Amino acid sequence: MKVLLSKPGLDGHDVGVKVLAYAVKDAGFEVAYSGLRKSIEEIVEKATDIKADVIGLSILSGSHLILCEKMRDVMSKSGLTIPWLVGGNIPHGDVDTLINLGAAAAFPTGTTVEEVVHYLKEIE
Repeated sequence: MKVLLSKPGLDGHDVGVKVLAYAVKDAGFEVAYSGLRKSIEEIVEKATDIKADVIGLSILSGSHLILCEKMRDVMSKSGLTIPWLVGGNIPHGDVDTLINLGAAAAFPTGTTVEEVVHYLKEIE
C-alpha cells in the first residue's frame, strides 16, 4: 500500500510526520512525503499522480477543521475516492467532526506511532 503523508497549510513543524514516515516504511508500506506548506489541491494532485492508496494529513497549526473541510471538497471535486486520515494537534473532541467531514480516521493528540501503523495494517 502506498501512503502519501502531507503537511497542509502554513504549519512548518514536520519532525512528527517524518518520524511517522519512517515507522510506516519500516512496517512495510511504501511512503511518499509531500513536504511542508502544501495546499490541499497540491496534496490531492500528488496523491493522484503517484497513485497513492491513502493520504495522511499531519496538522499541528490548529486549522484542522478548516483544512479537512477543504480536503472533503477538493477530494469530491477531483473524484479521488481513497481514504484520508488526519492527525497531529487534534483535540479529542474534534474527532467525530473530522470523521463527519470525510476523514477515514482522526488521530488526536497523544496517539502513538504504533496506533497509526496498526490502523494502516487494518485497512491494507
